[in-house]
Amino acid sequence: MRSDFAIPPDHPCLEGHFPGNPIVPGVVILDEVAALLEQVQPEHRIARVVQAKFLSILRPGEVCEIRLSPGKLGSVRFECHAGGRLIASGALVVGPEQGE
Repeated sequence: MRSDFAIPPDHPCLEGHFPGNPIVPGVVILDEVAALLEQVQPEHRIARVVQAKFLSILRPGEVCEIRLSPGKLGSVRFECHAGGRLIASGALVVGPEQGE
């Protein structure tokens, strides 16, 4: 599964991250990965992040493509690409949503 996103330059996460040289925080990238996973597997939630590597800077307004693929033992692998660069990659363990 693939999906694109871009964080607008006026997004609140960019205040102070970093003044005059804004970059999208890794947690915001992971949030976009989680949102895509929720669309693909609405009955599942992320149980834990097994691995997450941030390899390049994502700038506000830059289009980033998320790619999800099956991983080992029920995990989901992700890669995020922008401008021909690998921005982030990792693996998430997913499981059924727990009742409240």
